[in-house]
Amino acid sequence: MFSHKLTQDTHLRLLEERHAEELTDLTDRNREHLRAWLPLPWVDTNRTVEDRKNFIRGTLEQFAHNKGFTAGIWHKGRLAGVVSYNSIDWENRSVEVGYWLGEEYQGKGLVTIACRALVEHAFFELGLNRVVILCSTENEKSCAVAERLGFWQEGVRRQAAWLYDRFVDLVSYSALASEWPTRHS
Repeated sequence: MFSHKLTQDTHLRLLEERHAEELTDLTDRNREHLRAWLPLPWVDTNRTVEDRKNFIRGTLEQFAHNKGFTAGIWHKGRLAGVVSYNSIDWENRSVEVGYWLGEEYQGKGLVTIACRALVEHAFFELGLNRVVILCSTENEKSCAVAERLGFWQEGVRRQAAWLYDRFVDLVSYSALASEWPTRHS
C-alpha cells in the first residue's frame, strides 16, 4: 500500500486493518490527551481493536472512492499519530487536513512535515486549489502547525464544535495553490 518517506526516521503509510492493534494502543495511551481536542464519538466510542478495524475499513473505502484518505505517521518504526484528507471536495477543488499525534511524539515537527507532504500532494498531484486546517483556538500547538506552514488565518468560527462538555471556537486556516510556492516555509 501507499507509503511516503518524510525523513530518515519518519514516514507516512496508509492505515490498513493490520495496524488496528497499534492504533488502539496509541489511542488508549493518549485517550485523555486526545479528548482535549478530538470530538466525541471518535475517542470514546472506538475502544477495541475491532472498533479500529471498522474505522480503518471506512478510511480505506473513502480512499478507494477518491474522497480522501487517512495515513499513519510512523516515527522510528512506531505509530506516532494520524494525518488525513477529510472528504475531498472535488467540485470546489478543496480539502481539509486533519491530524493528531500521541503526546510522547509532540515537539519533533512530525505533524508539520506530514501536513507539508499532504499539502504538496493536494496541490501538485491532485490539482486541488485550497487546503484548509481547522483547529480549536485553544489548541496552540495545532494553530502553530498551520502558521509554520504559512497558512492564512481566515477567521474564527464561534462555538463551532462541541467537545464533550462545552462548545469551542474553531480557527480556520487556508493555503491556496497559487500562493504555495512563495508562502510556505
